Amino acid sequence: MVGRELLVLFGSQTGTAQDVAERIGREAKRRRFQCRVEALDSYDVANLINELLVVFVCATTGQGDPPDNMKMFWRFLFRKNLPPGALCQLDYAVLGLGDSSYPKFNFVAKKLHKRVLQLGGNPLLPVALGDDQHDLGPDAVIDPWLLALWDKILTLYPLPPGLEIISPDVRLPPKYTLHYLAEDSPHPHGDLLQPAAPRAVPSELHPFAARMVSNRRVTAESHFQDVRLIEFDVTGSGITAGDVVMIQPQNCPEDVQQFCQLLRLDPDRRFVLKPTEPGTSLPALLPQPCTIQHLVTHYLDISCVPRRSFFELLSCFSTDELEREKLQEFSSAQGQEELHSYCSRPRRTTLEALWDFPHTTCAIPPEYLLDLIPRIRPRAFSIASSMLAHPDRIQILMAVVRYKTRLSKPRRGLCSTWLASLNPEQGDVQVPLWVKKGGLKFPADPDTPVIMIGPGTGVAPFRAAIQERVAQGRRGNCLFFGCRQKSKDFYCQAEWEELVTKGFLTLFTAFSRDQEEKVYVQHRIQENRKLVWELLSSRSAHIYLAGNAKEMPAAVAEALQSVLQLEGGLSPSEAKERLAALERSQRFQSETWS
Repeated sequence: MVGRELLVLFGSQTGTAQDVAERIGREAKRRRFQCRVEALDSYDVANLINELLVVFVCATTGQGDPPDNMKMFWRFLFRKNLPPGALCQLDYAVLGLGDSSYPKFNFVAKKLHKRVLQLGGNPLLPVALGDDQHDLGPDAVIDPWLLALWDKILTLYPLPPGLEIISPDVRLPPKYTLHYLAEDSPHPHGDLLQPAAPRAVPSELHPFAARMVSNRRVTAESHFQDVRLIEFDVTGSGITAGDVVMIQPQNCPEDVQQFCQLLRLDPDRRFVLKPTEPGTSLPALLPQPCTIQHLVTHYLDISCVPRRSFFELLSCFSTDELEREKLQEFSSAQGQEELHSYCSRPRRTTLEALWDFPHTTCAIPPEYLLDLIPRIRPRAFSIASSMLAHPDRIQILMAVVRYKTRLSKPRRGLCSTWLASLNPEQGDVQVPLWVKKGGLKFPADPDTPVIMIGPGTGVAPFRAAIQERVAQGRRGNCLFFGCRQKSKDFYCQAEWEELVTKGFLTLFTAFSRDQEEKVYVQHRIQENRKLVWELLSSRSAHIYLAGNAKEMPAAVAEALQSVLQLEGGLSPSEAKERLAALERSQRFQSETWS
């Protein structure tokens, strides 16, 4: 009997790919496979040549980049010296998660599939291309693909004689068992929040507790959007440079209290976790022992929109027939339209969903909490300041996320709401953070001019770049900035105007609502096409774009193409190709977010 072992490897940025990988892991266990589910960068890639059966689940981020937790794997896989037949004994399948509104849709999954094939792997199925833009989300592709995959796998590895597939009604064991400590057991010394870490460079596993220095609103009080300029002191952290700061947020006290009441949990109870299966590592970010209060405040993402897997597991605990029927419907393939309108469309949170199923909620065994609710993910912010200009300081420009859906309570972003609520004037405020490199690379040659296009908070990385370049005495800085109204949301106005006066900055502004006709950055680019063309053609300028990924990037690309046509005399197809060539040579770079 061939060993029935399956390895599921995932590359995940927001948690969706991890959720899908864990779903495949559960389905494998029901089909009696020994199954491991691991992040690509936690897996020792040198072992890949010994694997027989692997499913890869990977997301594509930004401009066709692999997620952070598969970057090392990616570099290894594309090494030139890997022999062509290295993976000849591997049966594999690749499931991609992407968004078809981005040009490089599912680029990572397609490239991974092709590379493993080049190295001799045997694909069980064509690559699956899950799409966020589909009405039912990526499940519209994943569901049928998985059915086909299990058909294929069970043909190669039939069930052992006498064993059936474990029915969905049977609850699988939790990943960890939770052991409460006696009330009078000795308390560990020190604060739970700051696990003692060697003085390493701050990272996700060892964030630095940075002191918040200031938290200032930079939009008018009458403006609909609250945008903050927040400064952190990172003295003693070892952080010397970075483009993006990662911040680990926490749940608000009211939500934590409600959650504990709903589940009848004592926030002060202390517990330790033990893995159910040997070889499973404990959650790295949880101290041992830990309190329920700490678990719910810092780890469980009770404000995220619950995924289908949440309802599937919840249905196993339900003792109430009506609630169980609804939960089963939400977790079935047929119920996805219904789930979408209950959860995704109105952005209902996990905590709100638990309110709607009170009989089931109070029956949740605490050890299943870590299977049921994902961990709180860190949030990324472009750093909006230069350490050359502000040593030991990091600033961010942050819009506080708040919007209405059909639910009566406004929806709030977890991280921005938490950060906005902190007031450094009322005592010491500490925020766990670390930094990483961003996608924008500025020219090494001091004489190369840069054209920066940053509407709204998209201006943040350019504020950092301009501060840095001014500190180095570089003058060729041209900024296109756009917002709604000069009087309401013209961020850092005084700073830009001072740099213009000193000759360090050429500034073009588009205030979309200050006149009858809406004016955006793309219009200003077209109006100033002679200057843009001169900088591009005679002075080898680099162009940078940052901001919201909806319509803006396409509109800016169109404006740049029209500059190439009208000033450079190119045909539409030549202009399109020239812009693509600028992108390939990294003279046109963009960083956009949705």
